[in-house]
Amino acid sequence: MSMTATKRPVRQSGVVEAVPIVGRTWWNGRVTHLVRTVWPSLTVLILVVLAWDRAVVWGEIPSYLVPRPEAVARAAWNDRTSLASAAGLTAQAALCGFALSLVVGSLTALAFATWSWVRRSCYPYAIFLQTVPIVAIAPLINLYPGPGFGSVVLLSWMISLFPIVTGGTTGLTRVPPEWLELFRLYGAGRWTILWKLRIPNAVPHLVTAAKTSVGLAVIGAVVGEMFCASSKSGYGLGYWIQATSRTLEADRAFAYFLTSTGLALSIFLIAGAVGTIVLKAMGDRATLHQLELEYDSNARRRRPPRGV
Repeated sequence: MSMTATKRPVRQSGVVEAVPIVGRTWWNGRVTHLVRTVWPSLTVLILVVLAWDRAVVWGEIPSYLVPRPEAVARAAWNDRTSLASAAGLTAQAALCGFALSLVVGSLTALAFATWSWVRRSCYPYAIFLQTVPIVAIAPLINLYPGPGFGSVVLLSWMISLFPIVTGGTTGLTRVPPEWLELFRLYGAGRWTILWKLRIPNAVPHLVTAAKTSVGLAVIGAVVGEMFCASSKSGYGLGYWIQATSRTLEADRAFAYFLTSTGLALSIFLIAGAVGTIVLKAMGDRATLHQLELEYDSNARRRRPPRGV
């Protein structure tokens, strides 16, 4: 933490003395950055809420169709226990689906990058999972394997898998040609190139894909709960959004809907923070200069001594 010190004149017993003032520039910089980052979004949110409230009042829209913001806030407070429980179940299903898509998607991308015939034969089916509407698949999954937490996780996984596969495959295959030539120049094998070059090059692509995938995982979990929720596994936000909409409890429906939006945003921000930490931990290892130094030193160690 950097500290700065300035001096302020203080009069004491007729003598002016310089008293150091210690300021925390690091903290001030963080606060300034936070204000500059949050304030524009907060301003837009306030304007949207005000426009929403005025539109309901001036348009004389019935409360069972579109409630006022204060009614939604009141409903959220009254249902705070149910909201917290439902949000926890939805978050659990979304995170499980996202974790599954991260593992399966990374392994699939690795197979696509390693064997071109696998990519040519299986990539169209990965696109198929992304193009088929989840609303059309959900009723079928509700029939088999049946309602429950596993079906919700399955839907969350299906909708969040494709970005991981695409991002991982792109990062593993689109390596700068000069880097590949450098590795091959020093006799690097296929698996050395994969471990030392392709995987580090794919990490930034995977981080970007993960931020997209985690938002889709929440959407998949919410839609899955609308079709596959059961009393045994508990009712998440998707179930309550559908249930309150059917009974025309618009204030409660909006409360559960906005909670799901806040949940998706929170998980997205967490995923972004984790991705930033991962990228900073990696540093600039994948720069061409450092690769030259690494493989130059390895080649020198393998070079036989003179006169042999």
